[in-house]
Amino acid sequence: MVQVADSLVWELVKGNTSFMKKVNGKTKRSGSVKFSVEKGNVKSLSMFKYSGLANSKVTDVVCTDGNGAALITKTASKAHSKPSKGTVKTNINKDFRRVENVIDKQTISNYYRPDLKAAVLGKWTKVYQANRRAKGITKPVPVKKGRTSKN
Repeated sequence: MVQVADSLVWELVKGNTSFMKKVNGKTKRSGSVKFSVEKGNVKSLSMFKYSGLANSKVTDVVCTDGNGAALITKTASKAHSKPSKGTVKTNINKDFRRVENVIDKQTISNYYRPDLKAAVLGKWTKVYQANRRAKGITKPVPVKKGRTSKN
C-alpha cells in the first residue's frame, strides 16, 4: 500500500464520510457542528486533530463488555492490508490514578500524541464514571428540581 500524507487524506475525507452523523445549521455563522463516529476519534468531532482516519497516530478510550475500559492506539505496523492488526488494545481496569498514569506513559510521555492529553483524560473520566454507575458502586446523579414552595 502506498503511504499517503495525513493532510492529503484529511482533504479527501473531510467533506463527506460514512462516519459523519450530524450537521446543525447551514453555515458557520449559524453554529454548524459536524460529528463523527469513527474509531479513534476521541472527541467525536469531525476535525483533523481528532480524526481516526486521517492521522497516522491515533489514541482513544473506549468502553468494553463487562463494564471495563480499553486504551486503543494505532501502531506503525507493516500490515497495511490488514487494518485490524494495526491497532493495540490495552485493557485499563485498575483504579483511576493508575490508569491515568498508564495513559500518560503510553500516549503523552513518549511523545505519541501530547496534544490530545486533555481530551483523552477527559474521556477516561467519563468512561470511568459511567462504568461505576453501571456496576452500582456510585449512585446516579440526582436531578435538580429547582425551587419549591414550603407549604
